[in-house]
Amino acid sequence: MKPKILVVDDEPSMRDFLEIFLTREGYDVVSAATGEKAFELLDAAAFDLVITDLKMPKIDGIQVLKKAKAVDPEVQVLIITAFASPDTAVEAMKAGALDYFVKPFKVDEVRLFVANALERRHLSRENIALKQQLGVRYGFENLIGSDPRMLEIYELIRQVANTPTTLLITGETGSGKELVARAVHVNGARKREPFVVINCGAIPAELLESELFGHKRGSFTGAVSDKKGLFEIASGGTIFLDEVGELPQALQVKLLRVLQQRVILPVGAVRDVPIDVRLISATNRSLEKDVAAGRFRDDLFYRLNVIQIQVPPLRERRGDIPILAEYFLEKYTRLLGKNIRKISVDAMSHLNGYRFPGNVRELENIVERAVALEKTDVIMPESLPAGVLRPEADRAGDKRRLFVSRQGVDLDGILAETEKELIGQAMNLSGGGKKDAAKLLGITFRSLRYRLVKLGIEGPDSRDDLEDDGA
Repeated sequence: MKPKILVVDDEPSMRDFLEIFLTREGYDVVSAATGEKAFELLDAAAFDLVITDLKMPKIDGIQVLKKAKAVDPEVQVLIITAFASPDTAVEAMKAGALDYFVKPFKVDEVRLFVANALERRHLSRENIALKQQLGVRYGFENLIGSDPRMLEIYELIRQVANTPTTLLITGETGSGKELVARAVHVNGARKREPFVVINCGAIPAELLESELFGHKRGSFTGAVSDKKGLFEIASGGTIFLDEVGELPQALQVKLLRVLQQRVILPVGAVRDVPIDVRLISATNRSLEKDVAAGRFRDDLFYRLNVIQIQVPPLRERRGDIPILAEYFLEKYTRLLGKNIRKISVDAMSHLNGYRFPGNVRELENIVERAVALEKTDVIMPESLPAGVLRPEADRAGDKRRLFVSRQGVDLDGILAETEKELIGQAMNLSGGGKKDAAKLLGITFRSLRYRLVKLGIEGPDSRDDLEDDGA
């Protein structure tokens, strides 16, 4: 289909010139003599590009620009002006214009501006289509993965999105807890309302109460005016408390009151402020252990943990590594303006064998770095960090960091995690074949089957492998 262009100009000669010239260039062109007519056309049809005069009576070019962006945020807009100035440029760019050109202009200049704008529109559509394709095949919103545990998370998100239920999302740093929270928000009834994020561990304890609940003027040194807290700002929407386990004890009590009574009390205020928010919290710690140790209130934990979503670490869903790597490759190839087609087999093998202590966030950073450094059109191992190329050194470093403290360690948990990781690597290298995986691990087939059941990787009634191991 021909790209569709809307030309808006109250000057007939300019409007006619652009309509004739752009039609000859092969575009489908519609014109409007007023901003009012442009509004009608924008509501009635979709356009790839809008070219509008800046100075027009009643509805000017900036208003047409804002209307076009409101109808379709991805539409490209060029401004025509006979009164160019820095203020004009700043105003147009802030409102979302791609560029502007000054009357009188050259034909070749218009041709280049239009071609560049339509190329950006094409790339934007391709990017959206690819993300939609990835979402349909592997993901849910911005979550990517085809691992069974991720599919369970997608289904749970669908079930809870339209409920007001409080959620607790658990998982290691970088595993995607905030993405899960955002997916819940945008798929629920509150999606058009605010989604407010606060990291409870990143704000000093003495400032956290004011950030959460707000304060009144004069309530403490530096409080020169009233300030709304994030709970009030998020009213009608969702508030996401990341690293909720870092909340000081005093604030835990106040958060419990918020959940029980649905009101907040700003610092220095004498009256409660009613709120309507959905609370989603997240932690990379074991709140159960914190409760047992007296560091976290048990009554608050039960309020937060109505429904828990556990996000698995990347090393436990290794089948998702190639999917995620390709997704990030496409993302950063476009963002960095590189022409990289794929990740080489050797480079992908290194990624598949890496432990990813930083989880999905680390994988994204590794791919971004590789795209920036790669000089060919294929990601080669040389563009990967040294730690990815030498995972044995990485694992040795992990061993050196293991120690027994006076608080003790969870030896069974550490052994189970190590066992699960090594079995996962062997299964990945063997393509899912248990007999070959058992050989790689130096154990019998029956021993591997036993461990798969013990670790919960496979059900006890699985009958997918009937071959004998000869033991």
